[in-house]
Amino acid sequence: MSHEHVSNTKRIWFVFGLLSAVTTVEVILGIIKPEFLHLNHFLGMNLLNWIFYILTVFKAYYIVWAFMHMEGEKSSLRSAVVLPVIFLILYLLFILLTEGHYIYGVFKDSTIKWNF
Repeated sequence: MSHEHVSNTKRIWFVFGLLSAVTTVEVILGIIKPEFLHLNHFLGMNLLNWIFYILTVFKAYYIVWAFMHMEGEKSSLRSAVVLPVIFLILYLLFILLTEGHYIYGVFKDSTIKWNF
């Protein structure tokens, strides 16, 4: 019994196009910096940064999904790989926001100035 080779050229171009489109949106938003996204804050960060984080996590998840062949695995294995990573990202984001706000407050309210 022989296995038939299936070409994934169409799928590879779709993944390339999708990831390129998301990256293009990120670059355009980074260059333009719309004021309604840059000046509005949500949970300690402006909305533009939230969009960057969400799009970056989407790209990372899609790379794992497509190139590490997670779409063909059982849901329990997908959950075992993806859920800890999502938890880690949320945890690191929490630390970033909490400690960043603290450091900003220390430098803003004390005699120590921004010397770096």
